Amino acid sequence: MEDFEKKVSISEPVSSSMEVEQDQEETNSKASSPKSIVDLLRKFLAVQQRRALAYARLKRGFEDYMASGGESVYQQLCSEITVEFNDCSKQVVEIESLFLSPDCCRDDLAHLLRSVQTQEKDKLHLTATIQVLKKAGRPSERLVSHENCRFGHSTGHECVHIQNITEASGTEEAEADAQYDNALKEAIKGVQEAVIAINEYLEEIRYEIAALEAE
Repeated sequence: MEDFEKKVSISEPVSSSMEVEQDQEETNSKASSPKSIVDLLRKFLAVQQRRALAYARLKRGFEDYMASGGESVYQQLCSEITVEFNDCSKQVVEIESLFLSPDCCRDDLAHLLRSVQTQEKDKLHLTATIQVLKKAGRPSERLVSHENCRFGHSTGHECVHIQNITEASGTEEAEADAQYDNALKEAIKGVQEAVIAINEYLEEIRYEIAALEAE
């Protein structure tokens, strides 16, 4: 289960200080005008659109995986999605650094972008958790192995699983199902909360764009 979850991940981009300094020297002087700030905010919104498309691909890919069991195809998709998300994260960090630069001094916008980054990271982690849980299925519905069962000419298949369930009265299985349902419910709720928070931040950014364009 852990291996499945690790297929989709996001990490903070790592750039050398020389690369960052060089990029900032070239762009800091242009980042303070209202038009430049609007351009940066629109660039950020474009990155968010890329993220939305990547999530759509991930959702379709997981549905296909659950239907067909194409493990290798889904692994490849997860690798591609990871690259896409990390590239998006790198671009957002670059924009954030411009807003923090002395020539721009828009810490408020940098904070907005950082808040979105945090929510996006949580959203992706919870999305992976949901897919792990759905892949595993509810404990009571999982396939069992019958290799330890007995087979007789007269009695046929004597399933040890039925015997065990009868002796335990299904209590442990019911508890496992309840834990599974709660974990899935919490993960879905977490994704919904992250989406709401992200949309609120994006609305603030759109208001900022409108205000700057009205100047």
